[in-house]
Amino acid sequence: MKNDNPQSSKNWNIIFFAWLVATIATLGSLFFSEIMEFPPCMLCWYQRILMYPLVIIFLIGLFPFDKNVFRYSIPFVILGWIIALYHNLLQYEIISKSMTPCSQGIPCSIKYVNYFGFISIPMLSLISFSIILTLLFLFFKRKNS
Repeated sequence: MKNDNPQSSKNWNIIFFAWLVATIATLGSLFFSEIMEFPPCMLCWYQRILMYPLVIIFLIGLFPFDKNVFRYSIPFVILGWIIALYHNLLQYEIISKSMTPCSQGIPCSIKYVNYFGFISIPMLSLISFSIILTLLFLFFKRKNS
């Protein structure tokens, strides 16, 4: 990318890192379902539906750089973050299992992965959406200053 404006270069880097996080999250979810053969629950599907398009949105926003990428991506990120938070609250039994949308098929409370006693697949999703949300917040502040 040839651009003499350091502000624009920093904004490009922020969106690039958001794309990188979305890509890693997408590949990670595919790894868990296709390689490890963990079937996703309904809440996992919703999170995927909101994460996967971000890979394309951020990539299109990078070449050529589009400052409106924030407007295109923020609804996906906020909704994904809310669903991931709800899924974590459900998995850690802060919310009752009776409030789960996963009434048939794979239960939303199942933990296929449990690293360090607290890192589960929904936690990885929440971390990914949180990082992207933070990066978009930084992008928004830089863009408007």
